Amino acid sequence: MTGKTQALPLAAPVVINRSAWPRRLKGLVLPALILLVLEVVVRVGWLPSYQMPAPSEVATTLTDLAEGALWKHISASLLRVLLGFVIGAGLALVFAAWVGLSREAEAYLEPTFAGLRSIPSLAWVPLLLLWLGIDETSKIVLIAIGAFFPVYLNGVAAIRDIDRKLVEVGQMYGFSRRRLVRRILLPAALPGLFTGLRSGLSLAWMFLVAAELIAATKGLGYLLSDGRETSRPDIVLAAIIVLAVLGKITDGLLAALEKRCLAWRDTFNGQGAEQ
Repeated sequence: MTGKTQALPLAAPVVINRSAWPRRLKGLVLPALILLVLEVVVRVGWLPSYQMPAPSEVATTLTDLAEGALWKHISASLLRVLLGFVIGAGLALVFAAWVGLSREAEAYLEPTFAGLRSIPSLAWVPLLLLWLGIDETSKIVLIAIGAFFPVYLNGVAAIRDIDRKLVEVGQMYGFSRRRLVRRILLPAALPGLFTGLRSGLSLAWMFLVAAELIAATKGLGYLLSDGRETSRPDIVLAAIIVLAVLGKITDGLLAALEKRCLAWRDTFNGQGAEQ
């Protein structure tokens, strides 16, 4: 016996890999409950079907549209949203980096941007019609305007919220400006940038409806307008459902990219029912 105790190796933490499917299925409970209540309310006559058709009627309309021109409307709207979002978000990231890194740029640009972002989306429609006509350019520009400001605001805030000590450490180690941006500023700002991108994508879908009111002959916004003019609430609701599904899918793709790019973070994800 030497009197010395031998240190026991620490046990590796147990990682419980629970499937995400039960949690995702919980998200279907509320929509299913709403659909069930609406079906009952309409069938018993508490709501007139010409104002609120039963969910089963909307499902039938969706099926009929899917066999016809629905995919043409979806592809037209999806292309407009993607082009507008890429243009708007790309410009927003450039200006956000410029304003976030330079007080001088902020003094020149921020007052103008603050005024422009308070203009309602429909107020741009007549001006874009006069400037760009009724072709695709005016629609894409309007969507780009909608995507620009959320990305810009969140981008500037993300850069300005970076801990100053991190920047000072990089400067102390002699980082060049490019290396400082790549190794410190960009990783620290990424969470805020992704928040802005997801907000901008949501607004791009919202601005789509206003954009497709500009003399469109196809698209989900056109389908909404056509349902209103023909007094077909089932078509209006079908178009709204498709817009919601597409918005959820595109946001989910961006959320998956965010999770992949920010896998290094160790953040609080909320407390679940199971401990």
